[in-house]
Amino acid sequence: QVQLVESGGGSVQAGGSLRLSCAASGRTFSTYSMGWFRQAPGKEREFVAAVTRSGGITKYPDSVKGRFTISRDNAKNWAYLQMNSLRPEDTAVYYCAASRTIISAREYEYAYWGQGTQVTVSS
Repeated sequence: QVQLVESGGGSVQAGGSLRLSCAASGRTFSTYSMGWFRQAPGKEREFVAAVTRSGGITKYPDSVKGRFTISRDNAKNWAYLQMNSLRPEDTAVYYCAASRTIISAREYEYAYWGQGTQVTVSS
């Protein structure tokens, strides 16, 4: 089992950057692939990024590809989401999650979730 806590959210103007962090408890962090999802008001939660256990392979939807970068530090039990060139449509609550799959964009394949951190992008 792993517990996840996100941080780093906040308010930023369009074109700005934020770095989200996800702290994981337990000694099994490296056995999980990690993902980031987001949920805007009135919308379903959507996939943002995923990374394999080693950090060697990443996955993004077209909406964030080239702007967002997911990474992880297995020695310190952290996962990160670097977000550049932010847009108002990126405004949402961002969640990190852990999965037993190799890598996944599917919400139901993630067993553990953080509480979320708010990101607000103003125009």
